[in-house]
Amino acid sequence: MKVLVLGGTGMVGSHFMESYKKDGAEVKGIARNSASSRMSAIQDEDIIRCDILERDALMRIMKEFKPDIIIHMAAQAFNGDSWNLEYVTHETNYIGTLNVLYCAREAVPEAKVLLACSSAEYGNIKEEDCPLKEDRLLTPHTPYGVSKAGVENLGRQYALNYGMKVYLPRMFIHVGTGHPPATAIQNFARQLALIKAGKLPPEIHVGNLSTYRDYIDVRDGVSAMRLLLDRGNPGEPYNICNNKAYQIREILDMLVEISGTEAKVISDDKLFRVADEPLLLGDDSRIKALGYKRQYSMEETLRDVFHDWETRI
Repeated sequence: MKVLVLGGTGMVGSHFMESYKKDGAEVKGIARNSASSRMSAIQDEDIIRCDILERDALMRIMKEFKPDIIIHMAAQAFNGDSWNLEYVTHETNYIGTLNVLYCAREAVPEAKVLLACSSAEYGNIKEEDCPLKEDRLLTPHTPYGVSKAGVENLGRQYALNYGMKVYLPRMFIHVGTGHPPATAIQNFARQLALIKAGKLPPEIHVGNLSTYRDYIDVRDGVSAMRLLLDRGNPGEPYNICNNKAYQIREILDMLVEISGTEAKVISDDKLFRVADEPLLLGDDSRIKALGYKRQYSMEETLRDVFHDWETRI
């Protein structure tokens, strides 16, 4: 089995690569060139440098490698950043996905294609709307959410019009190691690791701590999405979540306890979003019907994330 992972150096993509390699698959990743990758003395032979906006290069890779499975995780993946990166978000996520689907249709039309969709597509929902079911009307209200609704509709169109096996996981917030400090959990863990190491004063800067989110360990998320590829229906959305929401203040308290530090909590206006859903809680019935079972507790996930940052600072 040949597996091509777009966004292979990202948190979710790298876990996909590791998971399939353990099963003996031939795995290649695609990632854009970066300063660090160009400076690396030894290049990762499993990573092909390519931007998904370069359709001709992407087509050449697919025709040469001929993957059986395409995992598309390449994106401008941060909801908060999308307000300042609006055009980049739409171009990368929508046009990039159009390129991926077009190239797959031309080069490997029988391949299974998994597209990273998002819970941000649901929009500014109310508490009584939760847990969110997949058949709910999508009303996204951030540039990122709108771009991901477009991604999902592209995937559905290709599944319906061309008979392609396109799978649509609506990913709630995935948490794990190897992630940049662009999300609240990663930012908290990074600051606490620096405080513990004596590299920052005992102050932690935070944004809105009142929101509730349905978090899932990236290892559980990858397992769920592999089940979707094996047993799910093409063109049908599936929530990738745990049907349990944590308040971000609770997550911060857990990380502080794990770190063994004490820090003054400082509200920072720069960390507040233009729009922030008060609650995002998904119904996991559809993915559980395929056999998904949660393996990692929130405490285990946060402990791994904090220790990861201790090794990175």
